[in-house]
Amino acid sequence: MPAATVEPQLRAAIDLLNQGRAAEAGEALRALLRTSPDIPQAHYLLAVACRLRGDSTGARTALSIALELQPDFQEAALDIARLLNTLGEHGECVAVTTAAAAVARPLEPLLVERARAFQALGLHEQRLAERERIVRLYPAKPNAYHNLAAALGDVGLPEDAERAARQAIDRGGNAPETWLVLARALQSQNRLDEAERAFAEAVRRRPGFAPALRDWSQLVWMRTGDLDRSLSVLNAGVGTNSLAELTAAKARLFEAAGHPALGYDTLVGRGGSSGPDSELMAARLAIGFDAGLALRHARRAEQMAPTSPAVQRQLIDACLAAGEPAAALTSVEHLLDADPFDQGLIASRWMAWRMLGDDRARRLYDYRTMVVAQPIDTPAGWATLADYLAELSEYLRGLHGFRTHPVDQSLRHGSQTSANLMKIDHPLLSAFRHAVDRPIREYLAAIGEGSDALRSRNTGGYRFAGMWSVKLSPGGFHVGHVHPQGWISSACYIDLPPAIGTATHDGWLQFGEPGIPTYPPLEPEWRIQPADGVLALFPSFMWHSTAPFGGDRPRLTIAFDIVPSPVAG
Repeated sequence: MPAATVEPQLRAAIDLLNQGRAAEAGEALRALLRTSPDIPQAHYLLAVACRLRGDSTGARTALSIALELQPDFQEAALDIARLLNTLGEHGECVAVTTAAAAVARPLEPLLVERARAFQALGLHEQRLAERERIVRLYPAKPNAYHNLAAALGDVGLPEDAERAARQAIDRGGNAPETWLVLARALQSQNRLDEAERAFAEAVRRRPGFAPALRDWSQLVWMRTGDLDRSLSVLNAGVGTNSLAELTAAKARLFEAAGHPALGYDTLVGRGGSSGPDSELMAARLAIGFDAGLALRHARRAEQMAPTSPAVQRQLIDACLAAGEPAAALTSVEHLLDADPFDQGLIASRWMAWRMLGDDRARRLYDYRTMVVAQPIDTPAGWATLADYLAELSEYLRGLHGFRTHPVDQSLRHGSQTSANLMKIDHPLLSAFRHAVDRPIREYLAAIGEGSDALRSRNTGGYRFAGMWSVKLSPGGFHVGHVHPQGWISSACYIDLPPAIGTATHDGWLQFGEPGIPTYPPLEPEWRIQPADGVLALFPSFMWHSTAPFGGDRPRLTIAFDIVPSPVAG
């Protein structure tokens, strides 16, 4: 159909849409498309008419056709990106908008939707790239810098995150969320007084701002180990509409301080246990002192949100704690069908197998071949490994600005660095990454290939997925845990106190004791004796813990996770 004939029909459809007559516009556009099916604008307008009538399926179909006809159609790409993100189809969102995003200056909201999709997919580097591009193309918008700061913080670049947050503020972006991002960036740099002031500013701008109050209270806890002072921060939000979130934060602080029953009473006694999230929290707290109570809460959560993976995971833990491994195993197997390499679920399946006396537990946790310990190399530039460890130890101690352990982590009575050591450009840390390369590659060669959850992913290559340092105080320990984001995990001993046992198992690395109670209890099955400069490597799905130790000196380690690289090397 000639353009002179098509344009009036398109304008007429737009007029009908502007008048709110979406049904009539849709009929007119369908009539046009029957004779002229290759007009991208007509398909786009039809999608608008469908959306206004609540027909998301029709809108999606029309938008898809518009993009097939014109892959760089900006408005169509934006609308389908919003629709797919709303539906949770984030991978499809990225795929269908790639061509439109490749033009010199895409619509800013389109890049925002792609960044959101990458974030939902856990592709943080790609998310960061989109946020950086938005700032380059639209540099006057403070919100662009805020979102860039958040992305930089999530990939472990706190200095850059601070810079972007301050640029947002300088451009008038004074939202409390921006001050929260700034506070987190400052905390990751160990600038703790400044971080507290930024948290306070976020709360001043929005009294009762639960995320800021929660993070601030946890910072006070890690700096002081003083539960009352930490709770007092949360009490500043009393009387706001954030009561449920603040109550949950208080419960987590009680748990971190070793008082799960008090946390439970705080949560349930103040009416906090009223929805699936609160029921999950109640189950998590109760599991430490009453497995039957935990199971009742988990089952109530399941009734409220039967398809929630988080609910299913908590129900699995509660079943194991209550001595119902068969029920737990059924749920585990169902979830593993969707994600067969989920390290936490693999660990839960092992627990159920072990409790049921299934020989597959022994084959999965093949300690003799899957757990190794050997010295790291002496890096170039140091005469001996002891010389290098002494310098590294001194440097790491400067990164430990906290007095006690974080909330929701496995360590007790110690500190963990806030920053990802992989992102710190320092010769001592660069040397460490080189020093562990040979042991890692020898481990990969030794385990070889196979069909199990460890060997089936072995490409012969690897990349680091995270690296941190832990300083355990005398009396400190790690409760049993796994590393959900890893494939192979580690513990490298940098500086050990004399109290680490030789005749005893004090301070040893233990395997096979879960971090949740079970009925009957599951005791450690394997141990490694630590030694300065020794690197332990093991599957991330393997339950591991550290036995308490005494004396008067702390224990200093570096830990990291690795994941397979797409190609060897």
